[in-house]
This record gives sequence, C-alpha cells and structure tokens, in this order.
Amino acid sequence: MGFEKFGRISFTSQTKVSEFVDYLEQGELRATRCRCCEKVFFPPRADCASCLGGDMEWVGFNGCGTLVSFTVVNYAPTGFEGDVPYTLALADFNGIKVFGRLSSKLSMNEIKVGMKVKIDVITLPGGQITYQFNAA
Repeated sequence: MGFEKFGRISFTSQTKVSEFVDYLEQGELRATRCRCCEKVFFPPRADCASCLGGDMEWVGFNGCGTLVSFTVVNYAPTGFEGDVPYTLALADFNGIKVFGRLSSKLSMNEIKVGMKVKIDVITLPGGQITYQFNAA
C-alpha cells in the first residue's frame, strides 16, 4: 500500500515514506530521523536535507505538544470546499514542529496558543486516514 490512503485528498500514490501511513493505521504519528546527523523531520523524509544522507529511521512522538499558532480557514483550496470552516494549527512536540488540523470538537473559546495538545489518528469517510490535534 502506498500513500494514496493518507489525508482527505491524496495527490500521490507512491512515496519513499509510505510507511508513514502504516504507522497511522497503528494509531501512531511518526517522523524520520537521520542516523548520521540526528536531525528530525516532519513531515517524514527519505533523505536528510541537512547532511544529504539516506540512512533514516522512524521515530515516534512522545507525550503532549504545545500549540504554537492556529488559524481558521474559511476559503479552502480545491477539494476541501466542503470542509470549511476548519482550524489549522502548528504544534511543537519537543522541538518537532507538526502542522495539522485541530479537532472540530474544540470550540474557539478553548483554543489558546500555549495550550497542551495531543495527536489523534482518525479515519475519514471513505476509509482515508489522517491525524488531528485535540486538547490534552
């Protein structure tokens, strides 16, 4: 299986990091780390942009992250029009920055920069799989 199962709309079916979806199916969000220089990448990469090495390993996210920034999307790109409005966020998990959606179950009154968030892996209608942030 390739990458075609990730996200609401998948624009690519194959990638060198298709294991990303396998981990999501197990309920885990993973990044990649270069075994040579130890730089961590999210989204995952097959090759290191820092030292140009190709010896990468999968690493998990431990614990909670901190919400760094968020925005409400009212005008979506093609294919996501039916999802608006939705909230996009950036969270920091011990130095790993992760971009994704905030759970639609959170009210705007609950969302605050600095709040603790956790990652939830979810299955979308049609069987697609992705992740979102929720209050920790």
